[in-house]
Amino acid sequence: MANVVELKVGLHCDECIKKILKAIKKIEDIETYDVDRQLNKVIVTGNVTTAEVIRALNKIGKQANTWNEEEHSPNAN
Repeated sequence: MANVVELKVGLHCDECIKKILKAIKKIEDIETYDVDRQLNKVIVTGNVTTAEVIRALNKIGKQANTWNEEEHSPNAN
């Protein structure tokens, strides 16, 4: 069964997005992937864990957080 991993990642420019997509493509057993630039969101579907995707992004110098971590921020109105 496929997992869906959604991460918040800083997407500052087209070069950042190209690097992220290149790193994601190297992960084994992914089915689909997408980048939502407006939400700074990376979505990966497949036989992959959140930790694997975060590791791949960390290797290229990108900080990634799960959306759940963001929900617990003190700025919630």
